Amino acid sequence: MGIAVSDGSAPKTKLPDLDSFWDYDHPDATEGRFRELLPAALDSRDFPYLTQLLTQIARAEGLQRKFQDAHKTLDRVEKALLKAEADDKTKVRYLLERGRVFNSSGKRDEARPLFILALDLAVKSKDDFNAVDAAHMMAIVEPTEKQLQWNLKALDLAENSADEKARKWKGSLYNNLGWTYFEQRQFEEALLMFEKALEFQQQQGDPNKIMIAKWCVAKTLRMMNHTEEALEMQRDLYEQYQAAG
Repeated sequence: MGIAVSDGSAPKTKLPDLDSFWDYDHPDATEGRFRELLPAALDSRDFPYLTQLLTQIARAEGLQRKFQDAHKTLDRVEKALLKAEADDKTKVRYLLERGRVFNSSGKRDEARPLFILALDLAVKSKDDFNAVDAAHMMAIVEPTEKQLQWNLKALDLAENSADEKARKWKGSLYNNLGWTYFEQRQFEEALLMFEKALEFQQQQGDPNKIMIAKWCVAKTLRMMNHTEEALEMQRDLYEQYQAAG
């Protein structure tokens, strides 16, 4: 199936936000939902939407370890991008997903330059959400000694963005940085990050994520020999867990 490029004459249907379809714990179901969108995307003749939809199908395939299928899907996107003038966001999403498939299949050296290209283009085009994603992926593919600087880069982008979607990266980035510092036994820095993660999750209001963030704070306090404070937090967490059934 080829990808039709809009000539501007066809009316554009209101299509759903692709990111809202994601359930990362169930990539097979997510792939199914994306495939159900394909007919409407084709009918709309909205080239950026259709190509970005295919990148997300490839991501879902990659998460199921269907790497060959994912690359074939991305090959279709690549051919379409060569034939038509694509917007920057579409190019960024293609680069990100090709890089992710390489990384998931153990080919970090092939993934790394794609994430760098994605980051540079996302920053240049003020696509903050995907810029944070690209920096976060660089932290994953780089050696341990470079991971901290990339996570800090991702956090800086998220904290200084006016885009609410980009700012929502802060919770996971605070948590990632907290554990990076924790593993390096830099407990004061870890505590600061975990406390920021807790504050963020309290603002978001997800009870499970709040409990996890509190547990991280308590564990770090215990490692810093603040035993009573840590125990008090852990007792409170136990009571909340029991109450939740």
